[in-house]
Amino acid sequence: MGRYILRRVLQAIPLLLLLSIGMFLLIHALPGGPEQVIFNPRLSDAGRAALRARFGLDQPLPVQYLRWLLNSLTGDFGYSYLNNQPVGGIIAQRFPATLTLFIVAFALALVTAIFFGVVSALRQNSVIDYTLTTLAYFGVAMPAFILGLLLQDLFGVQMHMLPVSGTETLGLSFDFYNTVLDRFLHMILPTLTLSVLFMAGWSRYMRASTIEVVKQDYMRTARAKGVSSAAMLWRHAIRNAAIPLITVVAIDFGSVAAGATITEGIFAWPGMGQLFLNSLTSRDYPVLLATLMLSGTAVVLFNLIADVLYGVMDPRIRYS
Repeated sequence: MGRYILRRVLQAIPLLLLLSIGMFLLIHALPGGPEQVIFNPRLSDAGRAALRARFGLDQPLPVQYLRWLLNSLTGDFGYSYLNNQPVGGIIAQRFPATLTLFIVAFALALVTAIFFGVVSALRQNSVIDYTLTTLAYFGVAMPAFILGLLLQDLFGVQMHMLPVSGTETLGLSFDFYNTVLDRFLHMILPTLTLSVLFMAGWSRYMRASTIEVVKQDYMRTARAKGVSSAAMLWRHAIRNAAIPLITVVAIDFGSVAAGATITEGIFAWPGMGQLFLNSLTSRDYPVLLATLMLSGTAVVLFNLIADVLYGVMDPRIRYS
């Protein structure tokens, strides 16, 4: 297992290097370029030269890339063009909000998808199966921004049940219990918006995989030996049916991150997604490059985790 993990890590390093080169070149190829953002038209030649040296723009592009790469490995992503603050500090302020939203929404989507998929497979062609299938089609077809706006209007504007923006109620102070409750209420709508879009599709994959697994010979053998239905379901059916789902979840990781960006924009969630949108509109290239690179690294890392999970779920894979 150790050699299997090491091999996957070594394969991910060249991919991350190529990704960093592509992101760096893409940012510098955008119309206008960094100089159009940080330079005032009335700035003197001496001032321009000082700013170019300050941000390293006086160096050739390969030198700029190497400096950025070496510094980024230590967590130094440069300084924001917008407010001249360290990019690492800006990201550190926003990252916890995104991580909280992502973990809760991802866990909710995955657990719900597995549960609904298994129930739908075990009750194939029943009323429950048809109902869950209809709900899944609704979730797959619904864009994130429309679902978020509908939830805001229904639960926030019409019913006044849930807050529609931010992570906490501003201007009010609560005790510990009510502070936790207030943040939980603020998280409900963004979490539902982000998780529904993926639990629908994942549940269909889980349903199809479970239907295929329960028809296998080893399931009939276990049933003939008197293994209980619960043991067959948890020890054999779900474990084997989840292997194809791991592939789908790993592939969809980038889509989940993109959905988080849209969701944060809708609900004014102060995380990495909103930071990306603000950096994109203001052309804050250092922040934009850092967020893109971190997102790409997260996608590669998640696929690496999926590869490891393959080996855990199916020992045949890690020995191949």
